[in-house]
Amino acid sequence: MSSPNDPLQPTPFDVAQPTPPPAEQEQARRSGGGAPGGPPNWVLPALGGLLLLAAVVIFWLPQRVSTPIPSVDTPALQEDIAANTDNSVKPEAGPATKPPTTEDASPWSEAQQARLRKEAQDVLQELLEIQFALEERGAQQWAEEAFAAAGVLAAAGDELYKTREYELAKAQYDASLNAFQALQDSIPQRLATQLQAATDAIEAGDIGAAESALDMAQLIAPSNAQEAALRQRLEVLPQLLSLLEQAGSAEQSGDLASAQQQLTEAVAVDSLHQRAAAELQRVSQAYREQRFNDAMSEGYAALDAGRFDSARKAFRSAAKLQEGSTEAASALQEVGTAETAYRLSSLKQKGDTFEQKEQWQAAVDAYEKAQKIDASILYAAEGLQRSRSRARLDKQFRTTLQEPQRLSDAAVAEATEQLLTQAAKISPRGPVLAQQIEQLQTLLQHANTPVTVTLRSDEETEVIVYKVARLGRFAQRELSLRPGTYTAVGTRNGYRDVRQSFTITHDGVPSPVTISCVEQI
Repeated sequence: MSSPNDPLQPTPFDVAQPTPPPAEQEQARRSGGGAPGGPPNWVLPALGGLLLLAAVVIFWLPQRVSTPIPSVDTPALQEDIAANTDNSVKPEAGPATKPPTTEDASPWSEAQQARLRKEAQDVLQELLEIQFALEERGAQQWAEEAFAAAGVLAAAGDELYKTREYELAKAQYDASLNAFQALQDSIPQRLATQLQAATDAIEAGDIGAAESALDMAQLIAPSNAQEAALRQRLEVLPQLLSLLEQAGSAEQSGDLASAQQQLTEAVAVDSLHQRAAAELQRVSQAYREQRFNDAMSEGYAALDAGRFDSARKAFRSAAKLQEGSTEAASALQEVGTAETAYRLSSLKQKGDTFEQKEQWQAAVDAYEKAQKIDASILYAAEGLQRSRSRARLDKQFRTTLQEPQRLSDAAVAEATEQLLTQAAKISPRGPVLAQQIEQLQTLLQHANTPVTVTLRSDEETEVIVYKVARLGRFAQRELSLRPGTYTAVGTRNGYRDVRQSFTITHDGVPSPVTISCVEQI
């Protein structure tokens, strides 16, 4: 018995010749075709051959082509083959399609039969081409039942062809051709189904299912680029699955950094693996949130400790991890507010301390810094009002104490005396100011007490004591001078000028000062 999957070949039949008319029979007898009044010599052998052929058709051929029709494996092909089967003409069709008997045959009917046979053969030829193409693509494996069902339709056409029912045979061949064409048309969808199955299996980590789907896809469409790409992904799937497993273990242990690293490597192995990409995105987000929370905690700890630079750095790191985070922005603003408040409080404390220590210029500096931070701060304005006048007074007192000889100038002494009068009114009076007042009063008293000094000359030299008097020529003069440093200058015609400085103190008798020009020019 033949298989429906075997290539189908039409069984050729010789057309039976019609019985010649009596005139032709007579001519044949005259030409030696047979005895007069008896049958021609070729009749008996022809009848024997026909009987043998009929036996073959009736008893042997049905056993070769008889095959039950299998079910079709896809709904689309089932519908198509069912439609073709329903539309096909059964062998027991009406007498309209039955070929004429030999006795009724005529040239016109024979021509009709020849045309119908040619049409059936044309359809069969097209059918065979599609069948061979499907066999090369392995259709017997990926569409076994549908392929067999289409072959059964073709085999039924062969049976009709052999009985010279060409029109019915062509209808069967058409049905088979449509079934094979439907199967051929389903190739893109079947290929897409297998490729999608392979993709899903790779995503699920099912190596066996992916291999099976790709093998079937290779049968359907050899040298398919998408199938080749999926095989490359399948080759690295074991490595990817191992990385995913390692990442899962790391995440369970709380090591999100290692989990992220493993998932990054997994995505590098297969950038198209959606589950790996989704896991990387999820773990990366969780790791960012973890680092964000750690940075925020670190920032608040630094803020509580007054380490504002460290707090600001931590909060800025948190802001980079979550762009647009209101929490990080609020924390940074809180750092700025806390730092400002801390600096203002610190400057106020410093200002108060400097005032208590009577370091008035340092107090002024502290209050001025506070005003630069916040011009509306009240304590800075009040502190400056107190400190600036005391700072000026302190500076003047310190300068006078460091250079007491300046008191020899009556104007300086008078100004110092006025300052002492103002300072005496200050209350409360700190120990530094009290000591300054006491020292300056003593220095001022000494500066205001004249000391007698003797000046000597040669009666030829003109003598001038700067800021005191022009004394002229003399031999000896006594002057009552305030303690301090003085300069005397002597001049004489024809002689070089002389200059001499002398200092008078309140605690002792000064030595005589001699001023004479003795070096001639």
